[in-house]
Amino acid sequence: MVFLRSGVTASLVLSSLFGSIHGVPLADKLGRLSPSARDLLKRSTPAAPRFLAYNDEWLNPLPSASDLEGFNVFALTFLLASGSVDEAQNWQELTASQRSSYLSEYNAAGISLIVSAFGSTETPTSSGLDAVTTANSIAAWVTEYGVLGVDVDYEDFTAFNSGDGSAETWLISFTQQLRRQLPQGEYILSHAPVAPWFSPSMWSGGGYLAVDQSVGSLIDWYNVQFYNQGATEYTTCAGLLTASSSAWPETALFQISANGVSLDKLVIGKPGTGSDASNGYINPSTLATCVAEAATEGWSAGVMVWQYPDATSAWIETVRGSTWPVSGSPPPTTATATTATPSPTSTGTSGGCTGVSAWVNHVAYVSGDQVTYNGNLWTANQWNEAEAPGGERAFARVGV
Repeated sequence: MVFLRSGVTASLVLSSLFGSIHGVPLADKLGRLSPSARDLLKRSTPAAPRFLAYNDEWLNPLPSASDLEGFNVFALTFLLASGSVDEAQNWQELTASQRSSYLSEYNAAGISLIVSAFGSTETPTSSGLDAVTTANSIAAWVTEYGVLGVDVDYEDFTAFNSGDGSAETWLISFTQQLRRQLPQGEYILSHAPVAPWFSPSMWSGGGYLAVDQSVGSLIDWYNVQFYNQGATEYTTCAGLLTASSSAWPETALFQISANGVSLDKLVIGKPGTGSDASNGYINPSTLATCVAEAATEGWSAGVMVWQYPDATSAWIETVRGSTWPVSGSPPPTTATATTATPSPTSTGTSGGCTGVSAWVNHVAYVSGDQVTYNGNLWTANQWNEAEAPGGERAFARVGV
């Protein structure tokens, strides 16, 4: 997936580099790019919806791109101020050639590889870590080891619960410095707050609403942890989407948005299985109905899961369902759908489809290109990538 923030798409980058992009074969366009420009396109922030999986299992080898089908962001955990641990350390200990091979494979499949910082192990504010120095250290690791950005999984509950604003101040300073080192549009920067931190009435320092008001424009999206907050919290579609309990007031998805956070930045985070969190689990088929309900109300941010491989391609395929069906595979009918996905082939249907290739998620198309999708023939209206026919008006249906 190749998109830049602030509504700037890869097509505009191409256009700015060598004029109109229409009528020029894509291979020719990309061939004219300098290495630095090509690298910029590869590092561009993925557009919503984002489907992110964390991994803290020390997998060796790492999953292949086909193993991660249905996800478009994969987060290695964790990077601490003192250095990498767990899966991030595993990544660091690979050879440069091995890392390059993984990155090439993931990039070709539209998967962004990032690293997650802190987690529950590290309490940066309470431990007295300097925000600027820590940001510099994190950014240096990102650039040295080639990942495409950082997820800030700040879980310093002591600092947040103090109510003196120290947590919010630290996060704001840290985010500002991290963005200075990792420019927007070139590197991903997400945050992963627990949902209650968005409550407008519980945090004297303003909570994550204050963080968003100050540096939200620097943050690409929030992987909101709607779990580990109580046995009955965020476990129904209503509690997750529209009306949180009095324990954590105004922290359901649409309530957070109503308090000023951009809806398209609020990624729903859930555990992959009941054993991946203390509470908050929703089975994937039920979660799919919540996702579909939210999408009908204009939400399109995506879904995060803790963690792969407990949640596999089958999990995300089920959760995406018919709202965002995984490319090349029909929507699953049960929560135990297999991970096998048919390879894209020509449909061979009548009415002009014979010989036309099926739409493929990670292939870029230009105006006039034809594909088949769901038994229909489609023509591209403009340059696009990872935009399924019928979903975002990138294609026009011309027959069956």
